[in-house]
Amino acid sequence: MPGSTKTMGVLTMGGLVVVTAYTVALGSNGWLWFGWVVLGLITLAMVASHTT
Repeated sequence: MPGSTKTMGVLTMGGLVVVTAYTVALGSNGWLWFGWVVLGLITLAMVASHTT
C-alpha cells in the first residue's frame, strides 16, 4: 500500500476516534458522522484503486 493510502487510513481511524469521543462527550452531530463516512469512502476508493 502506498504511503498516501496509509496516511488516509490513519486519518480515517483517527477521525473515527475523534468523532466517537465528541459524540460521547457532547452528543451526536450528524455532520461529523457524515464527514467521517465521506472520508472512509474516499479511503476505500484509494485502496481499491491501488489493488486493481
